[in-house]
Amino acid sequence: MKMIFLIAACFSYYILHSQDCKSFYLLQNNKTIELGIYNKRGDNNGMLSYKISGVSIKGAVTTASVKADLFDKTKKLISSSINNIRCENGAFLADMKLFIPQQQAEQFNKVDVKAKNAYLEYPAGIQPGDRLKDGSFEMEADKNGLKQTLKIEILNREVTGTEKITTPAGSWDCLVITYHTRLHIQTGPIAIPLTFESTEWFARGFGVVKTVSQTGSMEVVSVK
Repeated sequence: MKMIFLIAACFSYYILHSQDCKSFYLLQNNKTIELGIYNKRGDNNGMLSYKISGVSIKGAVTTASVKADLFDKTKKLISSSINNIRCENGAFLADMKLFIPQQQAEQFNKVDVKAKNAYLEYPAGIQPGDRLKDGSFEMEADKNGLKQTLKIEILNREVTGTEKITTPAGSWDCLVITYHTRLHIQTGPIAIPLTFESTEWFARGFGVVKTVSQTGSMEVVSVK
């Protein structure tokens, strides 16, 4: 009897977390998600469009391909990238290419880029007071023979509380996550280090709804 109960409990756990994975907006096949980008004054500064395809579910692992198109405030396309998203047993793993700031995304657009996949984890059962794993991503580019390197580190991630967030796309009960972003940009012999603080609002089973930093903000404005 104990063995039957254990099997049933494990099966229920598997079903629960499989459903959690399916509900994240970056894992919903054929969806288009639009995020508004704003400067420090709150003025429109562009838009980021995610188009999700190729969703695959194998056991407790869900994966998807996300095409990210970045537009400036005149709706001109300035960069595109293909990103890999994973969810394992309810833990959401975001491709760290999604965290490249707007200016650097434009700078590294349309060049020969080499990079290995790296993910930032949002664990299952995430709660206020949790400290989350750091993330690190590095890529190299060759621009007409000139070597460029971009390294991103997301550090000191802490869940500081909860807050309800409303955007043009809806309302969500979110966890508030603070972190530091460290950028190291090198072009030839010239290196530029940058560090800034950010806060994001993460809805369990949905994803990041809003992000605010010293340079501006971004929020989900459309899910279709």
